[in-house]
Amino acid sequence: MDNNIFKGKWKQMKGEARKQWGKLTDDDLDVIAGEKDKLVGKIQERYGRSKDDAEREYSEWSSRYRD
Repeated sequence: MDNNIFKGKWKQMKGEARKQWGKLTDDDLDVIAGEKDKLVGKIQERYGRSKDDAEREYSEWSSRYRD
């Protein structure tokens, strides 16, 4: 998903991100603020994933929200 679209939809997607990655806190989600790289970084941090794995998880998750 294009980063600009992701930022625009972030308020709607925050709840879905929280369901997908329950270890992310509300503060994490506020800091992420719709920035893909920040979300990928938090997935790496909270779940101990490699960057490639976190990117893949993000891609699979975000593909559900494409128009």
